[in-house]
Amino acid sequence: MRETGVDAPEIVFVSPYLRTLETLRLLKEEWPEIEAARVYREERIREKDHGLALLYNDWRIYHVLHPEQGKLHQLLGDYDYRFLNGENIPDVRQRTHSWITTITREFAGKRVMAITHHLTILATRANFERMGPEDFLHLDEHEKPVNCGVTRYVGKAMLGSRGRLELEEYNRRYYQDAEIEA
Repeated sequence: MRETGVDAPEIVFVSPYLRTLETLRLLKEEWPEIEAARVYREERIREKDHGLALLYNDWRIYHVLHPEQGKLHQLLGDYDYRFLNGENIPDVRQRTHSWITTITREFAGKRVMAITHHLTILATRANFERMGPEDFLHLDEHEKPVNCGVTRYVGKAMLGSRGRLELEEYNRRYYQDAEIEA
């Protein structure tokens, strides 16, 4: 990111999951300026909890073995269906909203980075952009976050009554896929 002119973050929030912690470690190797940032492991930006479906390695197997859950998923849809002992998308949005409130209250004016997951990225976007369920599902279907993609919001003090964050880029890759040798 150094060559793009984007300044290093002052604050980094990272999901407690191993893959995000590993991503942070690798980022520090390639972008040493991140070492100066204050890092917080943040539970509220973890991936959606699939509850009991985790026991089956795939939610579709769970629905076959528990047909009442499959029927409930069909009835409620992807947005509102909550896995037993797990979460639905509104739950993830509520978690991320709480996290956004913390950022707004405690880190206003700072460069903040989050290293997180698919649905958390979408939930954060939906909260910032005040998307309804239909827009959320459309985004999830047609513009899924890419692995290690960058979504960036920039504060615009002149927008709204007290300023506003505006989407600057979404799903941008600052890396090249490794070439596969034959």
